[in-house]
Amino acid sequence: MSIPLELPEIEILRRDLERDIAGRKIKTVEAASLGVLGRYRSRKAFTDLLPGKKIKSVRRAGLALVMIMGDDYLVVKVGAGASLRRQTNRAAVEKGTELTITFTQGGQLRLIDPEKNSEVAVVPAETLFEEMPELAGLGMDPVADPVPWTTFAGEVLGRSMGLKELLCDDEIVVGVGEIYSDEILFASGLRHDRKSDSLSTQEVRRLHRALVEIIHDGVKYRGTHIEDRPFVDVFGEPGLYQEHLTVYGKHGDLSDRSRLPIKRKKSKGRWTYYCDTQV
Repeated sequence: MSIPLELPEIEILRRDLERDIAGRKIKTVEAASLGVLGRYRSRKAFTDLLPGKKIKSVRRAGLALVMIMGDDYLVVKVGAGASLRRQTNRAAVEKGTELTITFTQGGQLRLIDPEKNSEVAVVPAETLFEEMPELAGLGMDPVADPVPWTTFAGEVLGRSMGLKELLCDDEIVVGVGEIYSDEILFASGLRHDRKSDSLSTQEVRRLHRALVEIIHDGVKYRGTHIEDRPFVDVFGEPGLYQEHLTVYGKHGDLSDRSRLPIKRKKSKGRWTYYCDTQV
């Protein structure tokens, strides 16, 4: 089973699409099945909504890509194991291609999702949060809307929960998951199971700084591409942040900080990687 994409990867897709498809008009839309169209009773009910529409810009609501088309939004939630790809019209169709959007000029945008974990919908702009309430009430967005460490401290110290659980809660911090949470905690020197309300002021500041820096580095290095969570951008280029990982997936390797083997622990079906220097 694939691991879901996290904030850096979705932000990379957003930026690439904003540069590459903003201003393009949709000519045709093809859906291979209803696999990613759970809101619709037929493929035609979805595909008929888009021809003639122009994508004005590409934004993000949490981990959902929102393509602005005037009064309507094309919302794409890229599922685990899925990718969005820009292709020429004549490029071979990859197995698992669920959706193909052809522009009047400039090729196609394809959603490749063999496991059908994604969701795609056209939603009226004025009712976005009514139809997708999961996009409302999201927490701190370290890329789009970072908050001061003092505000972050209120969220951390006002709860009593493990730090990894806190970082992976979208109502507190948007888009941090398996990979980046472990990297953030290692960078801040804090254990995954440390209770949030036990942190000192200095520890909260370290956690906040690590959160912002790690997420921005993930974007800078074009995402993380690893075996159990492959990631390629819209042009098919793999991410490079895996070359900068310090603990995630490195069980048994020597820690850069202690020169002792990196440990891992399984909790609620997921592995956490950490170093003994984290407290």
